[in-house]
Amino acid sequence: MGRRYYCDYCDRSFQDNMHNRKKHLNGVQHHRAKKAWFDHFRDSSAILHDEQTKKPCRKFLQKGICDFGPNCRFSHMSEEDLFNLKRQVEDERQLREDFVDRLMPGRSVEEWLARREKKKTSQSTNGGPKTKEDSEESQAESDIPQQLLSIPDLPPSLLPPPPGGWKVKVNTEWG
Repeated sequence: MGRRYYCDYCDRSFQDNMHNRKKHLNGVQHHRAKKAWFDHFRDSSAILHDEQTKKPCRKFLQKGICDFGPNCRFSHMSEEDLFNLKRQVEDERQLREDFVDRLMPGRSVEEWLARREKKKTSQSTNGGPKTKEDSEESQAESDIPQQLLSIPDLPPSLLPPPPGGWKVKVNTEWG
């Protein structure tokens, strides 16, 4: 009987040889099934964008069915369907924004790292005495983001320094 080739997109199998496989993979039915499979995973905003750029299908509006089905180049969505899809896209966007806001309550880690690097470079170039404004600004800049403090059981080398800085003993002898 020989080996058989099974196409996941079309849910059918046939004798596996070069001619049959090439004929199937270049066929219209396979292309439609493959497109339908990948369209199943598209997000709502992409679907909304495509549907808004299409003109309404006259045959679908008149008869309720279209010979081309999902492969029609015109839109089969009613005004109510488009409104519901817009609302769904807006709800998803709002959920994403809320999730990001919950993850980063004050500022992002990247923003904190950029400010920290800027502070380090300004301190090395200035070298002069600090004013009261500079010390208040550096205190505000050194606030550690909550994301870094929320990780449990950090090793001591990764813990942030205490508010007053590390205590240094002046007369420590080495060796």
